[in-house]
Amino acid sequence: MKKKVVLTDEGFKKLEKELEELKTVRRKEISEKIKTALSFGDLSENSEYDEAKNEQAMVESRIVQLEAMLKNVQILEESDISIDSVSVGVGVTIENLEQKDEVTYHIVSTTEVDPFNFKISDDSPIGKALMSHKVGDKVVAETPSGHVKFKILKIFK
Repeated sequence: MKKKVVLTDEGFKKLEKELEELKTVRRKEISEKIKTALSFGDLSENSEYDEAKNEQAMVESRIVQLEAMLKNVQILEESDISIDSVSVGVGVTIENLEQKDEVTYHIVSTTEVDPFNFKISDDSPIGKALMSHKVGDKVVAETPSGHVKFKILKIFK
């Protein structure tokens, strides 16, 4: 049995949009590139054709990947998300106890990770360490740069 892909509603809509874009827009663009490249003649030395075919393979691979994910999706309902402890779907403000600085993360599944927007996975070193802990708990995360101690200041939706 395949593992369920847990997504927030926002993450689900984002993947659906990406899939639609790939199927409707990108496929047509690549098809046009292939037609244009074929018009250049000899395929043995046609880098435009090779490039377009590689791009086509990557797009088709991503479509298959997205379709498989969306078939096995479990959407986190707002009512399923509790702020009693850290879990997928919550925001959490933590204080680095050594550097005395605060940061706020949103805990998401690995599919929705976006570190530039402070969305970290429940499977990342910090996310994993925070899971199931409550406000006030002190947590040690084992990161690539060593042990980091945090205190959970706030959990919210």
